[in-house]
Amino acid sequence: MSIDAFPVGLVMEVAYPAFRARVTLLSTTRLRFEIAEPAFARTETVGIEVVPLGGGRFIVSWQEADGATVVNVQDHDAGVVHAYATLTDGRFLRMTGTITIVQPAQRVADDRPRRNKALVLEAMTSLFQHRDASAVERLYAADYRQHNPGIPQGRDALQALVADLSPEVHYEPGLVVAEGDLVAIHGRIRGWAEVPQVVVDLFRIEAGRLAEHWDVLQDEVPATTTLGGVSMFDPDEAARQDLTAAT
Repeated sequence: MSIDAFPVGLVMEVAYPAFRARVTLLSTTRLRFEIAEPAFARTETVGIEVVPLGGGRFIVSWQEADGATVVNVQDHDAGVVHAYATLTDGRFLRMTGTITIVQPAQRVADDRPRRNKALVLEAMTSLFQHRDASAVERLYAADYRQHNPGIPQGRDALQALVADLSPEVHYEPGLVVAEGDLVAIHGRIRGWAEVPQVVVDLFRIEAGRLAEHWDVLQDEVPATTTLGGVSMFDPDEAARQDLTAAT
C-alpha cells in the first residue's frame, strides 16, 4: 500500500450532519480546512500524517492550533469521510460526511480498475465454477440490480440460482476490460444451455461490491464452421493481460 495514491491537490466539500468543511489536500504532509458554520467556524492549515489502507482509503490525522485532535478515515472510492475529533473542551465527536469534489487532484492514481477486475473475476469463478452461493452476500451489493430478463431481481434470487446450479455448469474467464466503476468480462459457460455459450458480462461496482449487471450471450459455433475461420472464445486470451490482482 503506497502513499503515492493520496490525491494531492484535491479540494472537496465534506457535508457532515452539523456543518460543512472545505478540505484542500495540499500535500502528503499538509491540508487546509475551512468551516463557515458559526459554531465551528475556522480556517487552518495543519500538518498531517497519512496512512494508506489500500485502494482509495486513507487514515489522515492531525492536531490543530488550539490542541484539538482529529482523525479522518477518507474513503475516496465510496465518497465518504469518517471523522473522529477530540475538542479542547473534552467533547468527542464521531461524524460521517459525504464528499463533493470541488477540484480534482493534481495527479490521478486510480487503482479501481485493477481491483474491480479482480472482484469480478472472483465473483464469476466463485459462482459459476465453484457454485459457491455464499459468495453472493460477500461480493454483491444488498440492492444488486439485474438486467438479464430471465433472472429475478435481487441478491437473494441470485443466491438461490447459484445454489440450484447443475454440477455440469462451468465458467471459463477470458479478457477483462475495466474503466472507472465498470468492468466487462468475456467468457465461456458450459452447462447453462444445451450448447456452450460465449458471454460478455458487464458489471457496475459500487463501494467494493457488484451493484449492477448486464449480459449478452451467443451459442458457441466451432471455428471450423465460422465464416471467418476464427474461434468465438480462446481459453488463452486471459493470458494476454495482467490478472495478477486476482491471484
